[in-house]
Amino acid sequence: MSEATDKLRAQAIEQIKEAGVSNIDNSKLDTIVDRLKTIAGNRDAVYVAGTDPAELETVRKNFVEKHCGVSDKDKGAAAVSSVADSMGAAGIKMKNRAAFYYLVENKLS
Repeated sequence: MSEATDKLRAQAIEQIKEAGVSNIDNSKLDTIVDRLKTIAGNRDAVYVAGTDPAELETVRKNFVEKHCGVSDKDKGAAAVSSVADSMGAAGIKMKNRAAFYYLVENKLS
């Protein structure tokens, strides 16, 4: 992994723990970080704007539907919204995209 992806992964682990998950599936996280390696150096792209409805809809379409295989719009939107709320409640303002995706995938499992 590059320095940027290492940083993305390290921050993801920190935020996943802050969100209340103590047992992290490193294989699942590594798969997500690997998918995000092309954006790892782009500060704006590595964060999810958890209060922006358009951003949350993009996460639902591009991650939940395409990568998680969940075509039920309401189920996907509920998972994305729940993760945004729980990360916000944990005091995480800058939501790491890898952590966000990991938590959404867990929510849908």
